[in-house]
Amino acid sequence: MDGISDHLDHGLQIVFIGFNPSIRSGEVGHHYANPRNNFWRILHNSGLTPRLYDASEDGDLLKLGYGFTNIVARPTRGIDDITREEYNEGRELLRSKLELYRPQVACFVGKGVYTEFSRRTKANWGFQGDVPPEVDGVREFVAPSSSGLVRMPMEEIVGIYRRLAEFTQSDR
Repeated sequence: MDGISDHLDHGLQIVFIGFNPSIRSGEVGHHYANPRNNFWRILHNSGLTPRLYDASEDGDLLKLGYGFTNIVARPTRGIDDITREEYNEGRELLRSKLELYRPQVACFVGKGVYTEFSRRTKANWGFQGDVPPEVDGVREFVAPSSSGLVRMPMEEIVGIYRRLAEFTQSDR
C-alpha cells in the first residue's frame, strides 16, 4: 500500500508529524482517518481549529497554517511493523522536509515519534526548550498520540494541545 500525500507548504505555523499512516488512512488517502483516532476531535476541543474537521478535509488545514507528514510514509497496522531501516530513512527525509519548509513548530504526535526523530531517550510534553532543536529555527512540540489506544484522560491530552493553540493565537 502506498503512503499518503504530505500536506506541506512554506510559511506554516505547525506541521503535525505522526509515526505513519494507519491502514485506513492508506485506503482513503487522508491523515488520521481511522475512526478510533481522536486527532480531529482533539484539534477542535483544544481550540486549534474553529470547527470539527473530518479526515477527508486534511488538505484544507493548510489554509489555517497547519500541515501534515509522518516519519514513515508506509501505512501499517501498528508501529511494531515499522523497520529500523524505515525509521533511519524517514528521519533523514523528515529533517529535509523541515529544513525546506521551515514551519514555526514541528508538533510530534506522540513521544515515540519525537524520540525516533531526535534520537533522544526522553521528552516532556509541550515545547522542548531545554535542548537545541534538530532543525534551527523550528520549535519542537511533543503532544500525546491521538490513537484511541492511548490511556491518558482525554481532558489531559486536550490540555497539552491547548498549549499549542495558545502559542498560535499569541503569534497572530
